[in-house]
Amino acid sequence: MNSALQSIPTTSNTHAPEMGELTSYDTEPSLTQAATTPLGVSLEWQDGLQTTLPLRWLRDHCACHACRHPQTRERLYLPLEPITEPPSVVLLEGHLHLHWQDGHVSAFHSGWLYQRRPEVIRHSAVPNVQPWGDHFAPERIRHADFLTLQGEKTWLTAMLRDGLALITDGPLLEEEVSRLAERIGPLRATNFGARFDVRSKPNPNNAAYTAVGLPLHIDLPNWRQPPDIQLLYCLQNEASGGESLFADGARVVEALRQQDPAALAILSETPIDFRFQDETHDISTRAPVITLDAKGNLVEMRLNNWIRDALHLPVEQMDAWYSAYALLWTLFHSEAHQLEFTLLPGQMVAFDNRRVLHGRREFDPNSGARHLQGTYLDRDMLASRLRVLARHV
Repeated sequence: MNSALQSIPTTSNTHAPEMGELTSYDTEPSLTQAATTPLGVSLEWQDGLQTTLPLRWLRDHCACHACRHPQTRERLYLPLEPITEPPSVVLLEGHLHLHWQDGHVSAFHSGWLYQRRPEVIRHSAVPNVQPWGDHFAPERIRHADFLTLQGEKTWLTAMLRDGLALITDGPLLEEEVSRLAERIGPLRATNFGARFDVRSKPNPNNAAYTAVGLPLHIDLPNWRQPPDIQLLYCLQNEASGGESLFADGARVVEALRQQDPAALAILSETPIDFRFQDETHDISTRAPVITLDAKGNLVEMRLNNWIRDALHLPVEQMDAWYSAYALLWTLFHSEAHQLEFTLLPGQMVAFDNRRVLHGRREFDPNSGARHLQGTYLDRDMLASRLRVLARHV
């Protein structure tokens, strides 16, 4: 059957279908035509754009209370059976209504369908990763501005795009790092706790709790899934030295690809062992130093020279692995790829721990106090918060 139907005049009890979607869709154009075809239901909107949606897709996306839970908006319908008989097609006030052969009725808002045309790439509030350029400078947001929806949206966008951003001019209050993090999501706890103090202390179980310089690294590569986002809030920094260091893994991987693609292949295809152990924990995993997706883009780095475990590879592969590792290390620690600055009291630096490597210069603990408080967040929570803010800002 192939029949287009004209819109039926408005009646007093008709209204726009509710699709259970929190993002706005009611400003899109209305439908002007709808017809069944061998491929499904063809649609045309006021602006002349057209699409065709399969019957099974339309039945699967019915938003009535029998097919979607009215409170949670989760799907209840299970699309297991093919649909062999087309529905009757009606346009009411420019919206699509389908009367299926089993008696079920599905109503679709024209704007909701317009946004979900299969030939259109849907806009995402979450930005794509952007490798640092030669003159990259991180976004800096004042603490007072971060506490506004627009300021928080700006900071989140920078974090997800660049993997590094700062908050400045904050109060010198214990646990402020936790309060800021909890605006976004729950703290990600590790064997160092949900919130940790970075300062020199007796009997340390981690190099961060000493005054030594820390070469660039990611935290906790020995975990099956290392923490995504690290936040470090500076409460005191009167010590001589201790400058913060950062380098973008996305930028360095591209440099390695250009300079020695064989080295990149070795480091991205060869799993090695990482392990942390103290009196109460022994956490280990096996993974490559670099993980790439199917398109060759960086997924994560696991560069941390302290907690690499014994290299367990076939003997004939070891020299090539060490040579590739040495080249990667040299690229990361070259001036061309390093960003260096002093973190001041009242500033918080945040970075993507699985992309951006961090470190610090050695400092003199006898020259003054140095105290940072830190925590971790899941990247999904940053993306979620940004999508929610995009509805309002």
